[in-house]
Amino acid sequence: MRIESREMQVSSWEEAEALAGRLDAEDDLAEFRGRFHLPRDTNGILKTYMCGNSLGLMPKVTTQRLQQHLETWGQTGVEGHFHGKEAWLTIEDATSALSSNIVGAKSPLEVVYMNTLTVNIHLMMVAFYRPTGDRFKVLIEQKAFPSDDYAVQSQVKFHGYDPESAIIRLRPREGESTLRTEDILDTIERERDSLALVFFPGVQYLSGQVLPMAAIAESASRHGIPVGFDLAHAVGNIEVFLHDWGVDFAVWCSYKYLNAGPGWDRVHWRDAFRS
Repeated sequence: MRIESREMQVSSWEEAEALAGRLDAEDDLAEFRGRFHLPRDTNGILKTYMCGNSLGLMPKVTTQRLQQHLETWGQTGVEGHFHGKEAWLTIEDATSALSSNIVGAKSPLEVVYMNTLTVNIHLMMVAFYRPTGDRFKVLIEQKAFPSDDYAVQSQVKFHGYDPESAIIRLRPREGESTLRTEDILDTIERERDSLALVFFPGVQYLSGQVLPMAAIAESASRHGIPVGFDLAHAVGNIEVFLHDWGVDFAVWCSYKYLNAGPGWDRVHWRDAFRS
């Protein structure tokens, strides 16, 4: 289902509330609201939850599913790794298959559950950030998510470079809050002989800007520059087609818009690593 943008104007809170109610009633996904626990305040009144960008709401089925695994552990012990409906040894096969559809991977082999987001950034940079004499710079946005920025700085320093000269932080134009596509592509073109990696978010966490991932990937790949994305605020929020876009790697978490609970992180790489 595609969601179309519609500009609507209201002149009062009453009109806004009525409009919101009507749109909810017309929403094909409205019934999914009932599948989640909704936080309440100390008086038992439902809260308006606007923190899905930090931690998604808990699905009601979660307790039941966790209890099933606890019972398997109690009843079978170590055999739970190998037997049962969701044997632990291969349980990630099902989740990788589901995730591959969400991120547009070619196959489940391109998606794996592991570690935490920042650890995965480090691991992907170990694989894809291979600086050489003239090509050693990393292109990121000026206000990258802090832990992403720290990870990039750490990898640059590990290879013996000064972050001040090795990291290009692209900022919006004066008076603007988002990056223009032409400015991103012009920077890649201008710095094509010095860039060893292009690393952007899919959705910028401060501005909410959806980055032009397909165009960025095409431009970087044309010049032989590896390109990766942090999709923490994108997966489950916007449509993503990593394989078709030619993205070399991406990392994300599933505790935000995928509502999978705290602690789950994933990584994607194209064609199970490019040769």
